[in-house]
Amino acid sequence: MEEKIQQAYTDILKEELKTAMGCTEPIAIAYCAAYARKLLGKMPESCEVSCSGNIIKNVKAVTVPQTGGLKGIEAAALAGLVGGDADRQLEVLTTVSDADREEIKRLLGSGLVSVEILESKHPLHIIVELKAGADDVSVEIVDSHTGLGNIVMNGKTLHERETLVKEREELDYDLLNIKDILEYANIVDLETVSDVLKNQIEKNYGIAQEGLKHEWGAAVGKTILNSEKNGIQTMAKAMAAAGSDARMNGCSMPVVINSGSGNQGLTASLPVIVYAKDCGTDTDALMRALCVSNLVAIHQKTSIGKLSAYCGAVCAAAGAISGIAYLQGASREVIEQSIINTITNVGGMVCDGAKSSCAGKIATALECAFLGYELAKSNHGFRNGEGIVKENVEKTIASVGRMARDGMHETDKEILEIMVRKK
Repeated sequence: MEEKIQQAYTDILKEELKTAMGCTEPIAIAYCAAYARKLLGKMPESCEVSCSGNIIKNVKAVTVPQTGGLKGIEAAALAGLVGGDADRQLEVLTTVSDADREEIKRLLGSGLVSVEILESKHPLHIIVELKAGADDVSVEIVDSHTGLGNIVMNGKTLHERETLVKEREELDYDLLNIKDILEYANIVDLETVSDVLKNQIEKNYGIAQEGLKHEWGAAVGKTILNSEKNGIQTMAKAMAAAGSDARMNGCSMPVVINSGSGNQGLTASLPVIVYAKDCGTDTDALMRALCVSNLVAIHQKTSIGKLSAYCGAVCAAAGAISGIAYLQGASREVIEQSIINTITNVGGMVCDGAKSSCAGKIATALECAFLGYELAKSNHGFRNGEGIVKENVEKTIASVGRMARDGMHETDKEILEIMVRKK
């Protein structure tokens, strides 16, 4: 493997496997608000939050952590303004205190925060504008949950979106492909990625255990564990779903995300961790398998984008089954066919925002992934020319990406209409 490709994969893992508290969309709003407040240097007299449709969709029904059960854009912005620490980025609300919570509730509905729909070609787009006396500041988040775009204070530009674009171009996601991902997992010096992977193991396993211990949301994980036949597949689905149960419903325990999503981070990692623990696999082998699962998930999401009408749990489930197959010594052909079988089976599942049912979608996607793997091991599966299946895994990933990115664009708009606007 070329050193350039190996380094790119390492950089991508470090960029994508970030620690985040709660659902990343309300957290991104809180981060943007906290960043703007830090620049303003005082509490604003007005705060206008403009969000793209996909942000609104993913914030509407999810609990903002550290707020005492509040939901929505206004609550997220107020949490960032009142008690957020912008330096912590996606853990911005770690510092919210009891006194802050009382202040957030006092300000809720006061008119301090106004919300606008932002008509944008960027599915992930937030602009927070603060005013206090003669001072004003505008902070933009675009394309990624911590991606700072245009920042303007009192008419002076402090940061330009073009700077962000140049920084992203240095990470060449186009180099990702299944063959090289598997080779990378075999040869990578684990010291270069062990920090992020061990953090993922610890954080994601921890919140999954919390989700199984207590009643969070719809308790999908606990229900799976109590209603299905005991086995390793049941535990893998239950743990991933339980992590989402807790995360979507206000648990303040952090997770390590994948492709900007905590649910995808949980789905891509926990089944692999569960299988490794069951088999007594050592940490090094587990980390190599997690390199596979995470990068396969990221590879699929690269052409789709961070937010869309396509449920990212499908990409993550295909990543997870690739990591499990790798852990079990499966051939590249079996891994590739498992991916094809998964994403062309349940690839039509839509994203209608972040909420309790995400845990159910995770379980569904993983169920299809396990079926896809069993089919592949028996030399069965979905073949070229059947629907959107192409002659190899890369072309099939590309065709699914095209469907998700372009074909489901109108679907995304209709979902937002149904969720937000009353016809």
